[in-house]
Amino acid sequence: MGIRTMANPHQSLTSEKQSDQIEILQFYLNTRLPFGINVLKVKEIIPVPNLTQLPNANPVICGVANLRGVTLPVIDLAKAIGQAPITNQAASQASVIITEFNRGLHGFLVNRVDRIVYRDWKEILPPPNTLGTSTYTSGVTREKDALVQILDLERIIATFDSVSDGDYARIISTEGLDAQNRRQRILVVDDSAMARAQTVRTLDSLQVPYVMARDGKDAMDVLMKLNDDEADPDDAISLVLSDIEMPEMDGYSLTQQIRKTPALANLYILLHTSLNGAINAERAERCGANAVLTKFVPEELAAQVITGLRQTADRQV
Repeated sequence: MGIRTMANPHQSLTSEKQSDQIEILQFYLNTRLPFGINVLKVKEIIPVPNLTQLPNANPVICGVANLRGVTLPVIDLAKAIGQAPITNQAASQASVIITEFNRGLHGFLVNRVDRIVYRDWKEILPPPNTLGTSTYTSGVTREKDALVQILDLERIIATFDSVSDGDYARIISTEGLDAQNRRQRILVVDDSAMARAQTVRTLDSLQVPYVMARDGKDAMDVLMKLNDDEADPDDAISLVLSDIEMPEMDGYSLTQQIRKTPALANLYILLHTSLNGAINAERAERCGANAVLTKFVPEELAAQVITGLRQTADRQV
């Protein structure tokens, strides 16, 4: 299961320095400008293995590799974001980055792996509208004089996703929801339009009201406006459903800020992340989240949202 519930979400509002930082694996494709991904998504880096070609596979898939008995697709990352494919001439430097996120393993072929750099989350900015590959860029930062594009691997993988809207409607259970639960509003916080759309389909199936924010700063503005003493009580937010990896203010920092704000401190916070592993649950607990859930299984998300709404409703009785 991908759900981790926190035993005592308010036990500590202090976090280690690493909670405010992102480690970025920097690499190159077919240009002089570097790209990056969150190190927490990287399982290992290997030389280019023997690949088995699959008939009728997506053109960006170079083939399938066998990694210690596990079969996984290897994706030409340059081709996947609209660049020329990695060429044979670069094979001597080329590597495959094995990633683990969204409960799956994938390999990404890159021209050259460079190094790991450290950044505060506030140094990760939203991609500019003029960025040519901004469709697949979740944020940008600077390394000396170069602009480092942090790639949205989830969006790249989503091009192979076959889940339809009909599938969402079929698998979502509303058991445990009543009229009181459905009057509570949810704030969805995610910088990815694709992730927001996935989440919204689940919430629409539950028939619960929601508003959206694009990052942590935007979320705090929304919360301060809607949960103000002078605001309409019917507009107040009861549950925050937030991504972790977001530019400027990440989900950990957002959680801490909410817990430090008296008018918001009792909100139920569910962190919804593509990152796997116990380390994220530990960081979420230190920051004060009620629960953390790995993306993206609609029925698990629905169940956790129902749990949060019911706990919030019980506190209001």
